[in-house]
Order: sequence, then structure tokens, then C-alpha cells
Amino acid sequence: VGGYVAAIMTMKLHQPFLLAIIVGALAAALAGVIIGLPTLRLKGDYLAIATLGFGEIVKGAANNIDYIGGAAGMIGISRLTNWTWLYVMMVITIVVIVNFLNSTHGRACVAVRENELAAETMGINTTYVKVLAFAMGAFFAGIAGALYAHYFYLIQPTSFTFLRSFDVLVMVVFGGLGSITGSVIAAAAITFINAALQDLGVLRMVIYATLLVAIMVFRPQGLLGTKEFSLNILAKKRGGVRGAAGN
Repeated sequence: VGGYVAAIMTMKLHQPFLLAIIVGALAAALAGVIIGLPTLRLKGDYLAIATLGFGEIVKGAANNIDYIGGAAGMIGISRLTNWTWLYVMMVITIVVIVNFLNSTHGRACVAVRENELAAETMGINTTYVKVLAFAMGAFFAGIAGALYAHYFYLIQPTSFTFLRSFDVLVMVVFGGLGSITGSVIAAAAITFINAALQDLGVLRMVIYATLLVAIMVFRPQGLLGTKEFSLNILAKKRGGVRGAAGN
């Protein structure tokens, strides 16, 4: 959604790239709310399956909308995304998410994730929290879609298959469901693994799947679990090492 809306903004409406990213992200957030409301009764794996299903519905709809090119998609998008845009948006995303998790709303989201029934008992509005989580997740996914569309010159329904959604889900689980640091490391690692194994054909998927199964078996909580990288922790460790060396 974010990619298509951003492409429409730059190609058809001739708007600045930054404005296109913002509008694309807001459109994606709205879509997240629309998707989130009907699925509020679902929990756990069923909720994940429902969201993946909605992704397929959106892809099917895009195939039949002539204004955005139908199955062929939108071709000839200006390549406006560069490493500076990617880095700046990545930093902004991480800073916003970290600050959000340390806020009242963020702690409410964590409480619902850990135990929805207990969170409800504590007076947390779980409906509001879930919709907020959907909207925020969709907002930043919309930014990613806008950057994607303006890097590869085109965007089409086949750009966002079920496997692409699955890759994102794997990155989060692989890094640790409660760790932003872990998700960043996992995203970089899985992207590198995919690129390194690309020339191996079908064997690439076998090796990729084997690595993922091994992680799930031997490290079910993910690489970092709920741990986060912190400069304070790093400083304490350095202080401890210096103290030990002094003794």
C-alpha cells in the first residue's frame, strides 16, 4: 500500500519524494487499522495467519486496478531512494520504536503481547492497543514500501508475495520477538544469507530452511530473546574489565 501510494504521488501527482513517503506511510497505517479492526478477536498464530491472508487480498485487488497498472504494476518510477534515505529512515524508525516501547502505550503493547488476559485484568484497553500496534507496524512498513518502489523503478503485485511476508516474520522471530536489536541483526544476517546463497538455485532454499529450523530448535527465543544493546551495559562491562585489570 505504501509503495503504490508513494509511486502515485511522485509519478502521477509529481509531488516531492519526502511527501510521497509520508503519505504512503499514512495510507499504509490506515490500511492497518482497517485490517486490524475485523481481526481483534483473533489471537496468537490465528492473528498472524489472518494478516498474511489480508496481504493476499490486497495483492489480488492490485491485480485488477488499471489505475496502478494492474498485474503489470507501475513501471518507470524515478530512482529516488539511495543509501542516505535508507540510513536516515532506519535510524528514525529505530529511535521512534525504542521511545514508543519506553512509553505508557509501548508498555501496554508489551503487556498485551505477553499475556492479553492479564493485561485486560489490569485495565488495559486491549482493543485500542492492538489497533495501535497494527497502525504503527503498517506505517513503518509503508515507509519501507515507498523506499522499495523508488529503488527498483517499479512496483507490482508480485513484488509482495506471501514469501516476502514470511521473510519479514522470520526476521522478527529469528532475532527475538522482544528485541529490536535482535530484529536488526537478524534482518542483516538473513539478507546476507539470501544473497550469498542466491547462485545455488533450489539448494539455496534447502540450506536456508535448515538454518532456520536449527535456530528454532536450539534457540526458540531467537538470537537475543528480549535483550537489547545498550551503551550503559557496554560501559559497565568496560568498567568491570578495567577494575579486574587493576586488581
